[in-house]
Amino acid sequence: MRGRLDIIIDILEVAKDGVNKTSIVYGANLNFRLADKYLALLLKYGLMENRQDKYITTDKGRLILGKAKEITLQLEAPSRTQLI
Repeated sequence: MRGRLDIIIDILEVAKDGVNKTSIVYGANLNFRLADKYLALLLKYGLMENRQDKYITTDKGRLILGKAKEITLQLEAPSRTQLI
């Protein structure tokens, strides 16, 4: 099961070059209700912008995306070494 951070990472990644809501739903594997919830959150915090029905990750969103990916990789690293 994906957590909130995973979903945010997926949305920010999908919208890096600007996409419509349907592309976010399919690209981040969400339903429209959840997509609306997360888009509202990301717009509120300035991580995304809505320009002419296209959602795009802002510079602030790209910065957060990079840091979130880094944190996720760090958290996954110990579990990978335990499997070896």
